[in-house]
Amino acid sequence: MQELIQFMQTTGFLNVELGNIIMMAAGILFVYLGISKEFEPLLLVPIGFGMIVGNIPGVSAQGMGVENEGSVLSYLYFGVGKGIYPSLIFLGVGALTDFSALIANPRLILLGAAAQFGIFATFMGSILLGFNIMEAASIGIIGGADGPTSIFLASKLAPHLLGSIALAAYSYMALVPVIQPPIMRLLTTKKERVIRMKSLRVVSKKEKIFFPIVAFIITSLIAPGSVVLLAMLFLGNLLKESGVTDRLANSAKTVLIDVVTVLIGITVGAKTTADVFLTPATIKIFILGAASFCVATATGVLFAKIMNLVSKNKINPLVGAAGVSAVPAAARVVQVVGQQYDKSNFLVMHAMAPNVAGVVGSAVAAGVLLGILGS
Repeated sequence: MQELIQFMQTTGFLNVELGNIIMMAAGILFVYLGISKEFEPLLLVPIGFGMIVGNIPGVSAQGMGVENEGSVLSYLYFGVGKGIYPSLIFLGVGALTDFSALIANPRLILLGAAAQFGIFATFMGSILLGFNIMEAASIGIIGGADGPTSIFLASKLAPHLLGSIALAAYSYMALVPVIQPPIMRLLTTKKERVIRMKSLRVVSKKEKIFFPIVAFIITSLIAPGSVVLLAMLFLGNLLKESGVTDRLANSAKTVLIDVVTVLIGITVGAKTTADVFLTPATIKIFILGAASFCVATATGVLFAKIMNLVSKNKINPLVGAAGVSAVPAAARVVQVVGQQYDKSNFLVMHAMAPNVAGVVGSAVAAGVLLGILGS
């Protein structure tokens, strides 16, 4: 009888609290959105399941949680806390990325730069809401819609907020098809939405090979703090474009990125326990994240309209919305919205230019903030 009583005391049924139920319900919602609505399922399904794992009552008491030193989850989370997983994801992203559109039309990099205004607007907003400067910098990166970079910077400057920041960043990345279209329509006219851009020139193989090398040197000199992310991104691209390392490129963009995505998803999800996540600070982070994403989208669109005032070669302002780092989701949204007004207008390749520029831009912004605050 004594053993039976001890067993009952260790079960989650007797230790469950309202916070556990709320967080497990949130995890189930994430899984539902990933499977049923197909909102970035590769991200939301492992994160949602991780939220369920991390909020099972009694896990921490038995030394099995993320915060328990020596547990399996704590070892898996090591790659998040030390910025290892984000770096490996950037390697895979680089191997998946085609910079041809950016090389062919380099002025579109300005749209990627303009969208980074969301980062610094969120940084200022976070300070106004009472966060310290380290926390504000980490929260600000959500405005770039770049999950790995958000995790990387938060792990360096505000590790206690890492779970909330990562969850907000990935949530808004998944909601790109929901958040961006209304803003794009609000800020453009029907005439602007049907602008046809000139076909991109053919980019030579030599240009594709030299680009990641030159781009890495320039961007890392600007922001040495982001050298690891930038090195992995451009190395992955060089492996892809060189033509002699196909095995490495294929591994980076398939097996490696898939494994790391699972690990980062389940461990970040498991980190969002009720006692850490259900706080006023987390609510503020999600509000700031939503606002920053809207600002980033709007500034990209508006800057494209400004460029059209001084340029003969008109840019479809919808393309500016792709300046956020959600690759290739934002570029696909531009294509979908554009074809709602002209089915024969193909904007996706043009949109990929600011989209990949946004990836580089958010990494550079993180490096600048890390260089100023982390030293």
